[in-house]
Amino acid sequence: MRRLLVTGGAGFIGCNFVQYWMKQYPSDRVVVLDALTYAGKKEHLASVADNPNFCFVHGNICDQPLVEALMRKEGIDTIVHFAAESHVDRSIEGPDLFVETNIIGTHTLLKVARQLWIEEGAVDDHRFHHVSTDEVYGALGPNDPPFTEETPYAPNSPYSASKASSDHLVRAYNRTYGLKTSISNCSNNYGPYQDEEKLIPKTIQRVRAGEPIPVYGDGSNIRDWLHVEDHCRAIELILNAECAGEVFNVGGGEQWSNLDLVKLICQKIDEQRGTEGSERLITFVEDRKGHDWRYDVDCGKLMGLGYEVEVLFVEKLEKIISL
Repeated sequence: MRRLLVTGGAGFIGCNFVQYWMKQYPSDRVVVLDALTYAGKKEHLASVADNPNFCFVHGNICDQPLVEALMRKEGIDTIVHFAAESHVDRSIEGPDLFVETNIIGTHTLLKVARQLWIEEGAVDDHRFHHVSTDEVYGALGPNDPPFTEETPYAPNSPYSASKASSDHLVRAYNRTYGLKTSISNCSNNYGPYQDEEKLIPKTIQRVRAGEPIPVYGDGSNIRDWLHVEDHCRAIELILNAECAGEVFNVGGGEQWSNLDLVKLICQKIDEQRGTEGSERLITFVEDRKGHDWRYDVDCGKLMGLGYEVEVLFVEKLEKIISL
């Protein structure tokens, strides 16, 4: 029986993970710590709210006394760290919050984990799993091979720089203090509960409302799309493996340019409504500053743990549009 602290568990990926984990491991204790900022909503956890093995705490990961008291009270032996500021545009407009949450917040968790798990030996075994992004590797050209776990870091936005910094801190706590850590660097996620600022839900919302769909630059920027269910399964594999100190890339194997993806959504909504012409809503806008052109990750290392993509992109996208 594990006792998990899931930070950011009311956010998009976090809430999906909490629901997945509690279904797979009903005897485990799951404690969510979330600051409930714009992307975190307590109602995302309504399906598990009445489970006696679930607990929700409203609080900030930067609050060290709160984190320590919570971990002591609950006997936490596993941290799954989702909590982060993650919107690139917001990081360009206001990077300070990204430094505070993504770097200082992660370090706060690491400090408490080290104190309880290493210095005090409060639990028999432990794991600190840090959920990160493929954006730490920078950008790929059209013919570049996918990122591997050995690709040098080259972050290009305040967001990705803050995540790269937190990755380095996690690695350092493993190498210096012996904290049992793992890191996953994932590609673009999609699925239930995603914030409406993100490309897929924003496009769906704009098409339904008949409003302009903003597309940066010429729309040629390419992303790899990973369904959140596959991401949850990947984290499960990592948590169940003897892989302290290891890093794993997590991808969905679905490369789409932003423009082609927006056109696909328009097409699918038109098919469902029996209409046509939604592509006319596409509006090209000034490109994002420092906009990375392409991401792609090699998941070979994770496949060695048994990972495979189970969710078909177009099929799942159609279901999301139907909701």
